[in-house]
Amino acid sequence: MEREGKIRIPSGCAIAAVISREGDRMTGESIVSAMKPMHDRSNGLGGGFAGYGIYPEYKDFYALHMFFDCRDTRKKCEAFLKEYFEIVKSEIIPTRNIPQITDKPLIWRYFVAPLKSVLADKQLDEKEFVARTVMKINTETDGAYVFSSGKNMGTFKAVGFPEDVGVFYRLDEYEGYSWTAHGRYPTNTPGWWGGAHPFTLLDYSVVHNGEISSYDANRRFIEMFGYKCTLQTDTEVITYILDYLIRRKGLTLTEAANVIAAPFWSTIENKSDEYEKRKLKYLRTVFPSLLITGPFSIVLGFDGGLMALNDRLKLRSMVVGEKEDKVFIASEEAAIRVMEPYAENIWSPSGGEPVIVEVKEGKF
Repeated sequence: MEREGKIRIPSGCAIAAVISREGDRMTGESIVSAMKPMHDRSNGLGGGFAGYGIYPEYKDFYALHMFFDCRDTRKKCEAFLKEYFEIVKSEIIPTRNIPQITDKPLIWRYFVAPLKSVLADKQLDEKEFVARTVMKINTETDGAYVFSSGKNMGTFKAVGFPEDVGVFYRLDEYEGYSWTAHGRYPTNTPGWWGGAHPFTLLDYSVVHNGEISSYDANRRFIEMFGYKCTLQTDTEVITYILDYLIRRKGLTLTEAANVIAAPFWSTIENKSDEYEKRKLKYLRTVFPSLLITGPFSIVLGFDGGLMALNDRLKLRSMVVGEKEDKVFIASEEAAIRVMEPYAENIWSPSGGEPVIVEVKEGKF
């Protein structure tokens, strides 16, 4: 008989997250430990974490985390960056040598600021310029990938089980007010370093359990607006959709959730609030190609908060709990209990119901 972990688990992949509403910083040790009871949801082909508030000394600079296949690629990419950015610090991302993580690329980080002269010449705001630069590197520079590009946050991912990835990246030495985590069980796409979760753009990061059956329609639409899906995993498109809806189109988090996990038309028709009914109809009509179909539970990390969301049929598990100022999210309650044994108010959000938690203003 095959053991669990040696066979395909269609409901596999594990997600977890924690945030302090007070903006108190926590080491990454707790979120790494939370992945241990969900070990069999992964198969060692991808694990990763995102931490927010981890670079307070460089909080005004974009932290570019990058994979390189060799030293020459790194030098070529670094020369490109110097043309458009002030690089205030560049270094190898510290790691531990552990036998569970092999075939390591070169892993570097750069703290950068776009040159004002470049922004003026291109007539772009700095976020749009950084986003376009990420797309350019990831599509045009063979062997180089920007896998994190936000301010005062960073993503750490690899091929491996998440609890090993956390040890590899020495996350116990970082402190942040919010953390997300992912253990991957790839079903239709390859397991490789760039394809591990979280997927990020600027300060947005997404971890995802499930499968996107609408991927081709979603990808074709979003690539009309300059985004490029290059990392060979369907989850990547969710990150770009949310960046497009929230940053570029100005939707609120709840409105964005009502696009990607839109209520059924029959549900909308039964709404008693006429304003709410008209708004939901408008969102479904204007953004039909951004409805994400298929089973999913996701956690979106962003500057100052988290949003958890299930597909509208709730085909993947997701549990939320609280304790004092902290909110915990995971695929299983067991993971929450590792982070906080005395967690309270445990509940499972309904399908399509966003759970949005934000740090109190001025707290980080």
